[in-house]
Amino acid sequence: MRSPAAAHSVARIVSVGLFNAAPEDILQFGHGQGLDAKKAAQYLSLKKSDVGRISAVSETSVRYDNHIPEQVRVRLEEIAATINLVAKQFDGDATKTASWFKARNPLLGDVSPRDMIRLGRLERLRLFIIQAITGDSDAIVKKR
Repeated sequence: MRSPAAAHSVARIVSVGLFNAAPEDILQFGHGQGLDAKKAAQYLSLKKSDVGRISAVSETSVRYDNHIPEQVRVRLEEIAATINLVAKQFDGDATKTASWFKARNPLLGDVSPRDMIRLGRLERLRLFIIQAITGDSDAIVKKR
């Protein structure tokens, strides 16, 4: 059984996640079929091999035109949404946001958020970001 504090913490995370699932498109990556997948990948300097690995498709299948594989589009849209969550915290400053993704973070085991994405840890990173936004630092430390 959860303690009242833990239940409140989970409720805050769920409410933030629920209403920020499709955050505003601050850095203008687009959504759905209008997603500029290449722009999202380039923002984090992801190579085709990185995109293929995190999308579970072969590197040769990665493309950014009208024939983009659905798995690639979906994964890059999730990445773009995550980038926009962080950009919102930096008041839309693209440079600060990019720096945050590329800098090693001691709360992430001294790994950069970009590298977490490259290593297939996007969901863990999203949880970390949402917990940081809600101020739930206890949950951040416990998840490490």
